[in-house]
Amino acid sequence: MMDPRLARVIDTKQLTYTIEQVSELLGISRATAYQLARDGVIPARRIGRRWMVPRKALHDWLDHLPAA
Repeated sequence: MMDPRLARVIDTKQLTYTIEQVSELLGISRATAYQLARDGVIPARRIGRRWMVPRKALHDWLDHLPAA
């Protein structure tokens, strides 16, 4: 997991996020983010060799998660 003091700014106006950006946003490891994408938990799409996460789909998914 990335050191929060070194976190970079992620442009929230971009149409898609990379798995690396999603892992930073969610505070999970990159490996966990890839596994969740492969399992269909995170709304991601494979385009060629790259995983892309549509910004709107990620935020809609987060908005509809059950409260802890």
